[in-house]
Amino acid sequence: MAPLGNLRHRPARRLTQLYVGLVLYGLSMALMIRSELGLDPWDVFHQGLARQTGLSFGTVTIAVGALVLLLWVPLRQRPGLGTISNVVVVGLVVDATLAVLPPGDSLPVRAAMLLAGIVANGAATGLYLGAGLGPGPRDGLMTGFVARRPRWSVRLVRTTIEVVVLALGWLLGGTVGLGTVAYALAIGPLAQFFIALFALPARPDPAYAT
Repeated sequence: MAPLGNLRHRPARRLTQLYVGLVLYGLSMALMIRSELGLDPWDVFHQGLARQTGLSFGTVTIAVGALVLLLWVPLRQRPGLGTISNVVVVGLVVDATLAVLPPGDSLPVRAAMLLAGIVANGAATGLYLGAGLGPGPRDGLMTGFVARRPRWSVRLVRTTIEVVVLALGWLLGGTVGLGTVAYALAIGPLAQFFIALFALPARPDPAYAT
């Protein structure tokens, strides 16, 4: 069922879950940035671009999301409400949070911020994907490549994309560190757990409605 079709089934719950997830995602990114212990691959890339251009982190996140969304066209991917919202909301929230959240002043505080950011990121992923209103632009890029090249595994495509953006981000001056490794090890199990926890059922087929 298409994401917009799902919106007709429990719309208030889906919209609430989607936007709570996107806000939490932006908060999680800000926590990891302020920890200064390393970021996930895409955020290393965003941070590197922000440092080179002088634009805010959130502005770069929105711009990159929009450009990635353009790559969906040749892949014949169709964005949902959640996809478009992801591009805008996450960037706005991360900038707003960074404006009020100071960096950690000691290693234990920074480590706690990193841990909270990674766990929150997993929960946010489960919330917005579980709403069933469309993946984020970067997730859709991965699934689009897999759909066009069935012989390519999701793991191969995701690893290739993230290695490329991580290398580019590092070359641009993004922060790579312990947090990058911790995120890579933890986000898969966390996302799997939270997606199962928050997944909402697709809109029932009217042919089987009672």
